[in-house]
Formats: sequence, C-alpha cells, structure tokens
Amino acid sequence: MAAPWVSLRLVAPMWNGTRGIHRLGGAVVPEGNQKKERKMLQFLNNHFYDVEALRGYLLQREMSKVHLKNRSFTWLEEQHGPYSAGAFFILKQGGAVKFRDKEWIRPDKYGHFSPEFWNFREVPVEAVDASDCEINYEGLDNLLLLKELQSLSLQRCPHVDDWCLSRLYPLVDSLQELSLAGCPRVSERGLACLHHLQNLRRLDISDLPAVSNPGLTQILVEEMLPNCQVVGVDWAEGLKLGPEEQPQDTASPVPA
Repeated sequence: MAAPWVSLRLVAPMWNGTRGIHRLGGAVVPEGNQKKERKMLQFLNNHFYDVEALRGYLLQREMSKVHLKNRSFTWLEEQHGPYSAGAFFILKQGGAVKFRDKEWIRPDKYGHFSPEFWNFREVPVEAVDASDCEINYEGLDNLLLLKELQSLSLQRCPHVDDWCLSRLYPLVDSLQELSLAGCPRVSERGLACLHHLQNLRRLDISDLPAVSNPGLTQILVEEMLPNCQVVGVDWAEGLKLGPEEQPQDTASPVPA
C-alpha cells in the first residue's frame, strides 16, 4: 500500500504593480524568494514521503555542516605557522583567542574578525574561548596546533564528547585551565581521560547531564588530579541516600 501523501495547495500569485507577490496575509514576497520556495517544495515532494525520511535528511544535512566547519586547516600552518592557523580555526567557529601579551580577538555578530592575528606568526596562543562552538573530534586537529595553550573553555560545545577529551594529551605540558561546563556528551569515561593533564590547576565540570553521579565523580577527579581545583559540583550531590536507603535506628521501639 502506497504511503499517504498530503497534497500541497499553492496560492495563485496576484500582481500588485510591484516586483512581488501577495499572499493571504497581504505581505509582499520577492519573486526570487517565491522561486526558491517552489523549488524547495518540489524537492520535498520528489524525495520524501514521510516525516522520518525528512527528519533523516535534515539531520544528515546538519552533520554535513558540522563536518565542513571542522575541516582541517593544517595547510595554513606552512604559510602562517601553527599559532595563526589554530587561531583562524577557532575564530571561524565563532570563538575567541588570546595571543600572549595581546588583547582578546573575537568575531563580531556577523562573524567578521580583525586579520591582524596573521602578523602574530611567532606569538603563542595562550587562551581559547570556544564556548558554544561546534568543535568535534576531527576539528581538534586544528586546536591541537596550539601547543602552548594554557586556558581552554569548551563550555556548552554540543559535539565535544569522551573521545574528544581523550585527544587532549598533547597539551599535557601547558594546559592549566579547562572548562567543560554544560557539555551534554561528556561522561565519567571522558573525565577519566584527563588523568594525564597533571598541570591542570582548575577544572570546571558543572552541568554535565551525561554524568550519572556528579558528587562521586568530583571526588574521583580530585583524587586523580590532586593539584587541580575541581569546581561546579556540590560534593554531596548524588551521594544523598533515598528514604529506602536511610539507616534504621534499631534501638527505637517498634510500634505495635
């Protein structure tokens, strides 16, 4: 039995003397936009017959965008050096970088940023704020060009997972501050991979939904990194006993 299909009825265009088309609400839409919408409707009609197929297509399209954002920029290393190449990747992601003894460089709301950092070929990047960026496992190839990085914020990065944390070992000699706050894919397994970062002095592991027992996890991380201040978790969180687990007072009389 063929899958059901809901027919789409297009409103006939009505010219009003301008280069546009009236819709039911009376708004004027440029001709070019209407052509794009018709092409999109025709594309959907030709390729999708149910919501799941459309959902799969949109997901694949979104992942293709993420893959493109994380393509390798290591070829820039030959022309501009590793520091500028790594900084370019972060800035293209929408993050911010701080070269040693320089001010922070951030893109504006349109994604534009000053090209002056190309002049800092020999100046190490000491801090990166990649909060909310779409960095993934592949994109770390560009970040790890920054061998002297001291501070790294990966707050709320949706694609940073346990595998990504296992790749941070090249920063073992330099990294002192790391924030993973709000990363939805980071679990206890990923945090265990940080054992080699013995130079860490501050680690933020707040709001990690994939961590099942935050309080116990913080205690274990503190033992693993004794010289590091682990913040963001109430040590008692996740350690509280439920009513059925509370110890009973055996000396109290049993009610009749």
